Amino acid sequence: MTALQKKSENPVAHLSASDVEEIGRRLDAIRQEVVDSRGADDAAYIRKVIDVQRKIELASRAVLLLSKFPPAWVLGTAGLSVAKILENMEIGHNILHGQWDWMRDPKIHSTTWEWDMASPAEQWKHSHNELHHTYTNVIGKDNDLGYGIMRVDEDQKWIPLYLAQPLWNFVNACFFEYGIAAYDLELGKNLSTPARRNDPKFRAAAKQVLGKIRKQATKDYLVHPALSGPSFVPTLAANFVANLVRNLWSHSVIMCGHFPEGVETYEKTSIEGETRGEWYLRQMLGSANISGSAAMHIMTGNLSHQVEHHLFPDLPSNRYAEIAPKVKAIFDEYGLRYHTAPLPQQVASAWHKVFRLSLPNGWLAATNAKNLPQQLGLLYKLTTGGPKVRRVHDRAQRIAATRARQAAHAAEAAELAPAA
Repeated sequence: MTALQKKSENPVAHLSASDVEEIGRRLDAIRQEVVDSRGADDAAYIRKVIDVQRKIELASRAVLLLSKFPPAWVLGTAGLSVAKILENMEIGHNILHGQWDWMRDPKIHSTTWEWDMASPAEQWKHSHNELHHTYTNVIGKDNDLGYGIMRVDEDQKWIPLYLAQPLWNFVNACFFEYGIAAYDLELGKNLSTPARRNDPKFRAAAKQVLGKIRKQATKDYLVHPALSGPSFVPTLAANFVANLVRNLWSHSVIMCGHFPEGVETYEKTSIEGETRGEWYLRQMLGSANISGSAAMHIMTGNLSHQVEHHLFPDLPSNRYAEIAPKVKAIFDEYGLRYHTAPLPQQVASAWHKVFRLSLPNGWLAATNAKNLPQQLGLLYKLTTGGPKVRRVHDRAQRIAATRARQAAHAAEAAELAPAA
């Protein structure tokens, strides 16, 4: 089972190779059941969601024509925020996944849809559908949600720069659509050298992104406010707030699906020779769900069923709730953790992980009223004492980790030993 071995421990060590492939066969069967039963009800669902979203947006923009009056501003801004969330999550994200391509409707198809986001659809489909969903949570392969700019695992070496990680994550949340566009462009890598900066493909892609941003900004911050006449400034503010709300919501939902405590990450070497069953297991253990109402599921784009989405990213989103109990039954039967919790709990867990990994290993978990001064002193030395101090600390951490693993192995051996 080397293909699924995590860096510190293997959560599927109790499974045999035949177990893994049987899980894959059973999940394939669940997928095929949905594929075979897609039909008029599913098509009616997505058409209704699109119709409702457009009516909410149109009504909200009409109300904002009178946004110089505070009640109209509040109502219009709230409605526009909801419309933007629906368009981004349940409509745009899922259409671009090809979930509705089977309908053969040219107006609701992954090849023709362009969404209300800074990132052009074609670029997003490559970075998200092809890279993220193939290399889910593989460090160095999957840069979704800041995996390329944040410390996301204890085995990544800590450096003082990571202290700014919580602040950077908050900024990323506020301007999430632009963070996605930068990720789609692989901006950091492509700006690193003159050769990459001047590459014609990168320059063409960057031009496309800038054109999309210009189009979005013109719509939200010029045309719509101008139509409001005397309400220009309040309408401009309403559009900014609606985009901010959409960005914060989208970021939170995606954080909940990928980043809470207990969600697995993987090394690049761990997926070499990966089988279909092992790929399924990586999706199962590298995702987390959000429990809640039907309305909440729609507002998350059904990414509240992140486990099911990562297993079957091209199935209609309205079917995830139907197959979730079948998927959970497989988790339970094979002794795997089906990670699900309410939204506030998952958000808190994800942010706790962001803060915890911004600090040296064990620092946040060990900090309390008694040892806080000592821990602050250690943190100061690590950030100001240079490489020598950090090498000493890193060596101490490695020794402590080795001793912890040895103790765990000894305890496991004692449990497996036959009784005297």
